[in-house]
Amino acid sequence: MAKTAARVVCRPLTPARWPDLERLFGPRGACAGCWCMWFRQSNAEFAKGRGAANRRALQCLVRSGAPTGVLAYAGGEPVGWCAVAPREHYRRLERSRVLKPVDDRPAWSVPCFFVSSRFRRRGVTRRLLEAAVDYAAKRGATLIEGYPVEPRSGTMPDLFGYHGVASVFRRVGFVEAVRRSPTRRFMRLEVRPAKRSAAARGTARAARGARAGAGARVSRVRARRTPARGRTRG
Repeated sequence: MAKTAARVVCRPLTPARWPDLERLFGPRGACAGCWCMWFRQSNAEFAKGRGAANRRALQCLVRSGAPTGVLAYAGGEPVGWCAVAPREHYRRLERSRVLKPVDDRPAWSVPCFFVSSRFRRRGVTRRLLEAAVDYAAKRGATLIEGYPVEPRSGTMPDLFGYHGVASVFRRVGFVEAVRRSPTRRFMRLEVRPAKRSAAARGTARAARGARAGAGARVSRVRARRTPARGRTRG
């Protein structure tokens, strides 16, 4: 398992990587036309959008730059997906008796996974979870939540593992925050926001400098065009 997992690399989902997600999810959109929109929608919205509409909805989110998740690759092939975004993006969580908030602290959520059948039970889920934590931390997250299942027996059907399993979350460092279900765990991980890279900081400084320079130019133009106060025309 470790040998296979070591060959897996994870990348954030971007517009350029959208075809990879389509390839991974296939015509069923991962599961019954979901396209990872279940947690973002009400029951009525999901039923109405199941399939192509959900695909378009997720693609619009990706194009907008909103956080959606990370992809896992093995040998250049997309083999896994993990959704991650600020908790408030997943409206269904607020209405759930089991997954309702523990407190008022802002958090990011990791609500679901999808791994290609050929790569399950090979460590891909853990790699995805680690990548999701890193992704959230780089965007300012200080608290990350997950809602994995705790199987009552040693095994369970893959279909019911889309939340992830508690043992994987524990190995990444998550701890249980509250227990509202015999088979579901509400787990959290405290993180420090990752520092931006030097290149990113340089880009931000350049952007601020450009905005400041543009503002100064506008001020000079306005000064030339605006008559001084108190000046009278002859």
